[in-house]
Amino acid sequence: MSESAVNGVTQSKVDEEQARRAKRAALKDLNITQAGQEPSKALDSSLKRHTGLIKRMRQSLGIENRDQIIKDIDSLTLEKYVDEIVGAVAEGVLRCKTEKDVWSAVEVISALHRRFAKTFTPAIVSSLTAALAPPSRAALAALTPEQREKEDSARVARQRPVLRVCAELALVGIIRDGPDRSGGEWVMKTVRDLLSNDPSLSSLPLLLVFLKSYSRPYLGIVPPSSSKQISANAEPGTLSENATAEAAQTNGANGAFPTLFNESEELVEKEIRDRFKKMCEGYFDNVAKKLVIEHNRLQEQDRRNHEAYIRSGEIFEDRQQAYEKMTKNYEKLLASCQSLSEQLYLPMPTLKTASQKSESIQIGMSSGSSLLGGESDELTGAGGKWEDEEERRFYEEIPDLKDYVPRSVLGLEGDGDEEKDDGKEKERQEKERVEEEVRKLEEELAEMKIDTDGGVTINGKGEEVVDDADDVPTPTPGTPKESPSTTPQMAPQGPSQLLTALLARLPDATNRTIIDQAAVDFAFLNSKAARKRLVKFMTQIPKNRTDLLPHYSRLIAILNRYMPDIGNDIVAALDDEFRYLQRKKNVVKELSEVRMRNITFLSNLTKFRVVPPHVILHMFKVCLDDFSGTNVENLAMLLEGCGRFLLRSEETREPFSKMIELMRRKQSMQHFDQRQLLLLENAYYQCNPPERAARQVKERTPMELFIRHLIYDVLTKKTIDKVLKLLRKLDWTDPVVLHTLHKVFTKPWKLKFGHISLLAMLTYDLQRYHPAFSIGVVDQVLEDIRRGLETNVYSMNQRRVATIKLLGELYIYRMFSSGIIFDTFWTLVTFGHPEGRPMPGQPSPIDMPDDFFRIRLVCVLLDTVGMCFDRGSQLKKLDNFLTFFQLYVHCKEPLPMDVEFMLSDSFEAVRPKMVLFKNFEEAAVAVDEMFSVALQNAGIPTVDGDAGEDSGEESGGEDDDEEKERGVDEDEEDEQTQLDSPIDERAPSPEAVLLKSSSTHENLGPTEDDDAEFAKELAKLVTDTSGDARKVDKKTALALWDTALPPPVVRKKRNEDVDEDGGGGAESAKDPGVMNFTLFTKRGNKQQTRQIAIPAESALAVQTRTAQMQDKVEQQHLKRLVLNYEQREEAEELKALEERRRQGPIKIRLAG
Repeated sequence: MSESAVNGVTQSKVDEEQARRAKRAALKDLNITQAGQEPSKALDSSLKRHTGLIKRMRQSLGIENRDQIIKDIDSLTLEKYVDEIVGAVAEGVLRCKTEKDVWSAVEVISALHRRFAKTFTPAIVSSLTAALAPPSRAALAALTPEQREKEDSARVARQRPVLRVCAELALVGIIRDGPDRSGGEWVMKTVRDLLSNDPSLSSLPLLLVFLKSYSRPYLGIVPPSSSKQISANAEPGTLSENATAEAAQTNGANGAFPTLFNESEELVEKEIRDRFKKMCEGYFDNVAKKLVIEHNRLQEQDRRNHEAYIRSGEIFEDRQQAYEKMTKNYEKLLASCQSLSEQLYLPMPTLKTASQKSESIQIGMSSGSSLLGGESDELTGAGGKWEDEEERRFYEEIPDLKDYVPRSVLGLEGDGDEEKDDGKEKERQEKERVEEEVRKLEEELAEMKIDTDGGVTINGKGEEVVDDADDVPTPTPGTPKESPSTTPQMAPQGPSQLLTALLARLPDATNRTIIDQAAVDFAFLNSKAARKRLVKFMTQIPKNRTDLLPHYSRLIAILNRYMPDIGNDIVAALDDEFRYLQRKKNVVKELSEVRMRNITFLSNLTKFRVVPPHVILHMFKVCLDDFSGTNVENLAMLLEGCGRFLLRSEETREPFSKMIELMRRKQSMQHFDQRQLLLLENAYYQCNPPERAARQVKERTPMELFIRHLIYDVLTKKTIDKVLKLLRKLDWTDPVVLHTLHKVFTKPWKLKFGHISLLAMLTYDLQRYHPAFSIGVVDQVLEDIRRGLETNVYSMNQRRVATIKLLGELYIYRMFSSGIIFDTFWTLVTFGHPEGRPMPGQPSPIDMPDDFFRIRLVCVLLDTVGMCFDRGSQLKKLDNFLTFFQLYVHCKEPLPMDVEFMLSDSFEAVRPKMVLFKNFEEAAVAVDEMFSVALQNAGIPTVDGDAGEDSGEESGGEDDDEEKERGVDEDEEDEQTQLDSPIDERAPSPEAVLLKSSSTHENLGPTEDDDAEFAKELAKLVTDTSGDARKVDKKTALALWDTALPPPVVRKKRNEDVDEDGGGGAESAKDPGVMNFTLFTKRGNKQQTRQIAIPAESALAVQTRTAQMQDKVEQQHLKRLVLNYEQREEAEELKALEERRRQGPIKIRLAG
């Protein structure tokens, strides 16, 4: 079809939609304005005319009766016949087939609504709602599949016209969600109820009928101007929007016709349209998934039929009928999905061909819903019957005795073709018998129901789980029923002795070759007596020799082909033993090894196809019936032994999968101990492992592989020069090569820990030729350290250790100055803590008190570079850091033994004579003194003592940053002392010129006098601010603790002393080991004060200092809040303004 023809068809559709919208809008206005009005003319109350009207309504509300019905409505009284009219209208709606009939019914109902808005309208809406109610699930469950299909077809035929009439009534204002609202919500809820809980998709035709006529008013979907061909790579859920936008854009561009309606002209609210559209798109996604599943099932069934045809030469009638029924259902679903795709303008799902379909095992496919909690009815398992190729060869590649033993010895006489035909006939009869047994078992499973206690009820009657076989006495284990011990006379040459020797060799037959040779040897000694001796020997295997059972099973499988009585007798003996063990369920420990031997032997014989499928399935069912005690272990051993084989075998897949589903459901409903749960879970996932995608191997270029080989494999102390030469020969102008080198050099955790120093040496050597590359490596290492501190992920700890080690090695080779090392040291112990000051009992989200990994990082860095800081200002700076580091360590919980040993070794290596602090209080005093000295050296006056303690702490809150700034300013001295480092053999640092230029640049800033003046003004400002805050705090505290505070006169005098000279601070400065307290006493009505010096190590002093430090942290927090308030308020206003600009229509997806 040409483009002009397509545009013409689209134009006609739009014109029709506009005409329908105009009719609906006019009728809606009429229904709203004239609802409940009394007729102006006299009305006829004739019984005959009323009866005729009701009869016509029952016949049809279609176009043929419309005029007469509306005329009678306007001329008859009708008040006494409203109930009969409601029933007649509901019945007449069912006969409206065409669009004109539906609109005629809407006009009739509107006429009645305008006359009887309060009596007729609620009754007819209630009647239509009942007509659109979804079917009862209980009623459907009682029907057969054929009856259910007929019932669904009849229901859809009844509800189709009702749904169309209700959709129109919601648009013309008769069905409404509320005042000034349309009935879109009511229609959406009705459609959703019909589509929900509908696994057979029987209500899908109703949705197709609805969308065909009402997709525009209810979903807002505009037909595109182009063809309906959907792109294969289009994303679901977006094509309807794209189609609407494309139609509007194309039509506007061509000038063919304008946009259909404005938002004010829409009959359904935009919110309802968006939700309705999302609901329909979500339903289409579910239908598409169902289509894919049914497509895969159909292909799988086709494959099975093909295999069955290859095996037997024909396809049985029942299998053929099931396949035809499945094909019919699939074609019906495919047509519905295609129609839904066209109505919603969504792409069809991709259906795999037979070559693309992956092999999978499907469990419980015929059940209505998956018992394992999945959305689909399939349970996928990975792989085939066997875990590996070796296991497959062991169980399937069985030698044929006819190739090694004469036919006469095996008892094969006559024509081979006749024997072959007889064998085929026998095999076919056996197969039919097995299928009959399996069919009975499936019927028995279908009748099973699980009660609330997890027990099994069969046919509605409770049944104690005992062996349901015959009541023949069962022999004890190891003594199966056998023939008399007398054997026929042997030949004079002694075959009995040969058989005895053969049986004696069997316990040593632990490989395929030996066991296959044993089978050939036994075939030459074949006789009835020999077979009975072999059966007796196989049933008396020692309980502790379960390792022999797979090989004995192979021997039985080889012989069973030509001596079937051996397999039958052994299976019968094992079956009897299993029944005996079921009767002895209470004997747990004594018979546990016997049970293991019995289940293991049966499992191996099952995999050799010696045990018939119905026998092993019956044993599984017996254990499942009494799902407790020893049967839990029996089930676990059965699943581990032959569960995978049964689940992937053609003849046992479906019944065994149902049993597994039943077992999983009973497992979830019953209570088991942890050991039993672990057994069942391991066994289940061993027989049906979860499907995993193949691991994607990253593809690397040859150049990238070469670089990785050089760094990770070749790099050693002896080959470092060779590696350097090869790296220099690379194309350093290629950004790909440069990026690869950068990645390799910044991931030290991929090297051996001892080779990290070699990586640093390579970086130093490459700096001479490619300085930008070395700078980039250093920057990335510092960034990785910072990122590790910010995230603190446990799985990255090994990488963080290697990165911090590389940083130390890079400093050893003069890649940067010592300032970066000290910055890293201080960052490790202060990052993430308020004001950079760790406190005991004050957790940080990224550095908890029980997290000792930062201590490990500091120790690694100390062990790497600590010996370099042994003279000059670097010695003092390292001592200051170690003092603060001890404070950080005491803020943690008690150290583990390995961390404590690492810490002591690091201190012993860098400062063997340093006296370590015993507790946090000692470390806190030393840190305060260190900060005081640092502030004095910086020219900032400190306010100490009792009276000025608050302000002293407030000014000391910045001590950490001041110390670090001072450390950075002294980097010039560091570089001078580094030249005198004890490691004399290191090459001279290439950073000397850079440091000189950096020093020159620093001299361009403020002078030292300016810095000192600024520091004095800052200290004065901080002191004044803290004094004001303290006064406010004391006024507040006075209202709460009036009797505990000194008189106002004394407080005023004390404050003045503090402002003048710091009060008792001088005494504290003279004697730093004490803390001054003011004692208030009362004699009569007079209060007196006295200064008391308390040792700084006492509990009172320590608690006071801790409380003051906590108050200081709170004050700093409040100060930041006040300073940032205005900026935060402005940012919030800007954010609110931006949100109002971007605020648009809200789209809500309705789940379900």
